[in-house]
Amino acid sequence: MWKLKQLVAGDEEREESFLEDESDGICSLSYTQRMYAFAACLLAGLVCMFLSIIVFVRPIKFAILFTFGNLLAVGSTAFVIGPAQQINMMFDSARIYATTVYLVCVLIALICALLIHSKILTILAIICEICALLWYSLSYIPFARRMISELMIRLCDTEL
Repeated sequence: MWKLKQLVAGDEEREESFLEDESDGICSLSYTQRMYAFAACLLAGLVCMFLSIIVFVRPIKFAILFTFGNLLAVGSTAFVIGPAQQINMMFDSARIYATTVYLVCVLIALICALLIHSKILTILAIICEICALLWYSLSYIPFARRMISELMIRLCDTEL
């Protein structure tokens, strides 16, 4: 807990970026305020994802609620580590492809739901979004993506 508090408090010096100027309001929050904001944003995201299950029979409403819930849940960590660090971690060389695929899937899901109004395409885009979010989340666990890849290769291997 102490290491988390030290990371949140920002005891180490950080390099200046264009986000640092905009995030002064967030960075001036106390540790307790950041944790409350993180919990509120994460809870709001989870509530949106839960509500999306209720409107599952209407894929367009489902896609909007589910995608918004995903974005809130992923963005909630910006309150813990700061928006600049969040973006730096998201576009780190280890997870830049996973982040890009996830963001593209979010965009495609919203386009299918809001502009095209195709239920089938929306459902396919949401399935891709879920897979991309899982792959992105696994990038934060050491060796998780490699283990899942090897497991899938073994499960899908047709040689006897």
